[in-house]
Amino acid sequence: MQATELLPGVCRIAAQAGEAIMQVYQRDDHGVQVKEDESPLTEADLAAHRIIVAGLKALAPEIPVLSEEDADMPWSERQQWSRYWLVDPLDGTKEFINRNGEFTVNIALIEERRAVLGVVFVPPSRVCYRGVLGAGASVERNGVVSPIKTRAFDPSQGIVAVASRNHRGEALQGCLDRLASMGKLTDTSMGSSLKLCLVAEGEADLYPRLAPTCEWDTAAAQAVVEAAGGAVLDADFNPLRYNTKAELLNPWFYVVGDPGIHWKSLLGS
Repeated sequence: MQATELLPGVCRIAAQAGEAIMQVYQRDDHGVQVKEDESPLTEADLAAHRIIVAGLKALAPEIPVLSEEDADMPWSERQQWSRYWLVDPLDGTKEFINRNGEFTVNIALIEERRAVLGVVFVPPSRVCYRGVLGAGASVERNGVVSPIKTRAFDPSQGIVAVASRNHRGEALQGCLDRLASMGKLTDTSMGSSLKLCLVAEGEADLYPRLAPTCEWDTAAAQAVVEAAGGAVLDADFNPLRYNTKAELLNPWFYVVGDPGIHWKSLLGS
C-alpha cells in the first residue's frame, strides 16, 4: 500500500490511542513509573502503545513497527529495514502528568531513512495533523479538514520562534539572540511535537531544538512539516534522516517553515 492509502487508517489508529490516553488522563492516578533513563512512563503510554502496534500490524502486516515503548530492536535487524513505522505512543509524558494538554500521539512511516507519512493527534482537543510527502498536509478540527502550509520568512514582518518549555540553555539563547537581531522576535514555548506543527501550520517561522531528542519524537511531525512545505535540518543544516545508526538519538536540529532561506548563514556558529 502507498502512503496515501495508509493515511486514513493511521489517523483512525491515532484517534483510538488518543481515546485510551484520555481515559487515563481523567483519572487521579496516572500509574506513573520511572524508566531506566529516569524519564516517566504512565499507563497511558502503555495503553496507547498496545493499540497502535496492534492497529498498524492489522493495517499493514508486512511493515515492522518501532515504538518508544518497545525500542530494544537489535541494530543488526533494524538496519535492514527500508520501510517501517516509527511511533511515540504518548509524546510529552511530562506534559500529560502536569495536565497542561500539550501531548500528542505520533505515528510516522519511514521509507529509505525519510519520514514520508506522519500523523500527530492531540488527545485533549482531538485535533489531528497529517501529511504525506508529495501529497500535502492538513489539520482536522471539529471534523473539518483544512490544508496547511508553512509561511515565507520575512523578518520585516516579525519573527516567531517556538521553543521547548523544559529544555533551554545557552545554545538556544544564542540562536534566539541571532534571530532577534534580524527583526522583532516572538518566542513561544510549547510541549511535545506540537512545536513542529506550529511551523507546519504557518504559525511560526522556526523551531530550534538544541537539546536531546529521540527519533520517535520528531518523525511524524517532520513528515507533516515537509508535506506542508517546510524542512527539518540537522546540526549541519542537512535534512534530518532516520535509522542511520545504532543509537536512536537525534542530533540537534532546526525546523524551518521556509527552506528557501540559507539558514546556515543566518544561524550557523
